[in-house]
Amino acid sequence: MISMPAPLRAAARPIVGFALPSRCPACGTVVEGDGHFCIDCWTGLDHLDQGCARCGEPSIMLADSDSLCGACLADPPPYATARAAVAYGDIARGIALRLKYSGRIGLARTIAAAMQRHMARLDDALLIPVPLHRRRIWGRGYNQAALIARALAGDDSEKLRLETLIRAKSTPVLRGMGAKAREQAVRGAFAVPDARRAEIRGRRLVLIDDVYTSGATAKACARVLLRHGAAEVHVRCWARVPAHDDAAY
Repeated sequence: MISMPAPLRAAARPIVGFALPSRCPACGTVVEGDGHFCIDCWTGLDHLDQGCARCGEPSIMLADSDSLCGACLADPPPYATARAAVAYGDIARGIALRLKYSGRIGLARTIAAAMQRHMARLDDALLIPVPLHRRRIWGRGYNQAALIARALAGDDSEKLRLETLIRAKSTPVLRGMGAKAREQAVRGAFAVPDARRAEIRGRRLVLIDDVYTSGATAKACARVLLRHGAAEVHVRCWARVPAHDDAAY
């Protein structure tokens, strides 16, 4: 492939921008730059910054930022923290579904940009996407969580671990299942290959996914990673489904 010299790229940029203007990833309105939302869609997203200090559940009013919800006090999840950029609503759902099923892979960068504020103090952690089974990848062509993880890694590809966690068995589509059914469906589904175990031993890990629903997948992945020596696992995702609506996605 022939590379265009930098001066020519700079000269061509206004022409390309005029012919192919940047559009809001949610509604398609022309916006000022790639990955930017229009004002209406940006304000229509429910940005999540408060919730349980551990699981991140936003729908429970807590005394302070270090408080745990009742569920985490009664049965602490295996991961250290879980955070989502936005709540799972109409706009967030549209973005997630277009990335997942419509081949809009550029949306992974938009999602990663929104997730960056929850990556503070995790600079030393390895990024591990929630894996898809090979049959699912053959059908879809890509793993949306891996695309998001790659975008979060940016130029630091050394922190990206795409083959460390695998989905050892195919699982049914979880959409529409309740929490208990999801837990049963993902039981024993994930594994760390023998050749990959040394690279996570004693390390902090960030598990990346597009949507956090009941937490069954995140918990199953975290347990496997901790069992094979990870120091701690943090969960980061684009959108979180409210606890009372865990069958919505």
